[in-house]
Amino acid sequence: MDQRPLTAHPTEGLPLAARRLAVVVIAVSTTMAVLDGTIANVALPTIARDLLASPAASVWVVNAFQIAVAVSLLSLAALGDVIGYRRVYLAGIVVFTAGSLLCALSGTLGALTAARVLQGFGAAAIMSVGPALYRTIYPSDQLGRALGISALVVAGSASAGPTLGGAILAVAPWPWLFLINVPLGVLAAILGWRAIPMQHATRPRFDVPSALMSVPGIGGLVIGIDGFARHAPALQITAALLLSAAFTVGFLVRQARIEVPLLPLDMFAQRRFSLAAATSFATFVAQGLAFVALPFLLQGAMGYSPVVSGLLITPWPVTIALVATVAGRLADRYPPPLLSTAGLAAFAAGLAALALMPAHPAPLDIAWRCALCGAGFGFFQSPNNRELMGSVPRERSGGASGVLSTVRVTGQAVGAAGVAIVLARGTVAPALWLAALAAAVATVASGIRLPGYRR
Repeated sequence: MDQRPLTAHPTEGLPLAARRLAVVVIAVSTTMAVLDGTIANVALPTIARDLLASPAASVWVVNAFQIAVAVSLLSLAALGDVIGYRRVYLAGIVVFTAGSLLCALSGTLGALTAARVLQGFGAAAIMSVGPALYRTIYPSDQLGRALGISALVVAGSASAGPTLGGAILAVAPWPWLFLINVPLGVLAAILGWRAIPMQHATRPRFDVPSALMSVPGIGGLVIGIDGFARHAPALQITAALLLSAAFTVGFLVRQARIEVPLLPLDMFAQRRFSLAAATSFATFVAQGLAFVALPFLLQGAMGYSPVVSGLLITPWPVTIALVATVAGRLADRYPPPLLSTAGLAAFAAGLAALALMPAHPAPLDIAWRCALCGAGFGFFQSPNNRELMGSVPRERSGGASGVLSTVRVTGQAVGAAGVAIVLARGTVAPALWLAALAAAVATVASGIRLPGYRR
């Protein structure tokens, strides 16, 4: 039997059987990568106690992973253009699996934090080129369907992290939060070796100085935003943001001057691409605000238990799962901006309905509002991702994929920081109005694309 990796046709993708196997591999590995961004949150008190660390120090178990992901997404996406998405993706699975095993074996907080950094780099490799791989394995006229599957996997995994983490902790110690990834990662690596197709290089070289400049540029921004969420000293937040600004300016100047930039800025000169990216950022800010604010509102102001609060929010990810793939298929037939704008209008309406809830709403009143938010978000995400990925040439899929993932991570971080700022004033309810406002801004940005739109 021929064990050489497949090569996808530039416009027709992989044969159906090979495509299905590749989708399974990508879905499993993406689920692991996204889940581990939130799965450890519920275990922080237990980890701090077992490793004899302070609660404040244990937060770095989460922060280390998130920062590692954020600072490496763009660089790894660009590397995929140089050496092929297959190599980056398979290496990401191996690194993530090794990091998961080291997390489970860690006996000190320092060792666990270092292992989480390694795990974060592996997750970034998986997430950075995932959308580009979907574009490789699916025919061009089915890109919306492919990105609908991607949206379903990412949204479902992100929302399921805390619930799955709590379920594992109910029957096993905290190392199993990470150990569960090991057999799945080994299986994904073995199947991925055969299922993930080869790609030719689309970029002649990798610009190392740009990659090094992007680390403090993006890392300083994420650390500064996280400082708002943790009420860090003002001097620390200011220093992080100034560091980020200085390196970001230097990075952008270099990208404009060199022949083969890490991030081709001319992509943003394309109206379709820049508006899709801006719309996505504003939408993930809104979702980040709502996801962090709702548990505080339900448990603090309304008196629901953590378990019941989780159940009341569940209609949100469930409706995303039901709608995302349908929206992706429709985006292959109808203008994606039209579908995205309609979805965002429903998303903004759902957030406004949550903000307008009475002081003591019935569970059904909460559930239908969350379902409306999920339906609107699911109807937005797949078409918008199709618009962003489809607006650039195929040879720039890696760069577009990196922008797509970076926008998501940064937007969610900004949303979480916004909740922290609101909580500092003593009440969380205004955070939902901010979320509705961000969704309204996203709706306007999406609607700008409609006049004169042509596929």
